[in-house]
Amino acid sequence: MVQIAPSILSADFLHLSKDVELVNNYADLFHLDIMDGSFVPNISFGFPVVEAIAKKAAKPLDVHLMIVNPEKYVERFAKAGASMISFHYEAARENSGLVLRQIRDLGVKAGLVINPDCPVEAIFPYLEELDFVLIMSVFAGFGGQRFIPESLERISCVRKELDKRGLTNVPIEVDGGIGPANAGSVKAAGAEILVAGSSVFKAESPSDAISAMKNA
Repeated sequence: MVQIAPSILSADFLHLSKDVELVNNYADLFHLDIMDGSFVPNISFGFPVVEAIAKKAAKPLDVHLMIVNPEKYVERFAKAGASMISFHYEAARENSGLVLRQIRDLGVKAGLVINPDCPVEAIFPYLEELDFVLIMSVFAGFGGQRFIPESLERISCVRKELDKRGLTNVPIEVDGGIGPANAGSVKAAGAEILVAGSSVFKAESPSDAISAMKNA
């Protein structure tokens, strides 16, 4: 069964404790999008919000860094409570291996992220050094975007490469435009962690939406 990681970016920040409890009770991970207004044009939230969620979270914190110079901040996010930290290959390029090792040395699971316009082959040199892969099925920076259908082929390509190398325990996480209607096809392509924002927090019944995706 896939894991569901609701994206806190789509939560109700005036009643955040309610949505934290929703994730605690029904989902598997907290997905926290950290945007700096430089790597992506939007700005989200920082350490105080992560620390506040960590105090109430019963599920692991999955921190997705959409920022330049991720190596400057991974230690602070680890101390803030992150169990998983991912950063964009496009932000680190040839330094990706160093940042992955930096994260793992902190005792945190390390992931590498690619946008839809980045060839999946770009991350193949780093597959043995990471704990999970995050494939964006929309362009990083804004919530509520439509799922890009070509993402299914990209997921399948990465899954085949991981399996070929014997990295069968390295999960693929997918982020962007995922809901009950397409969760099954994303899972079939090889994904094991589904990030869902609007489809959870804007649903009439968020718990039913999570259940539908888990059982898709």
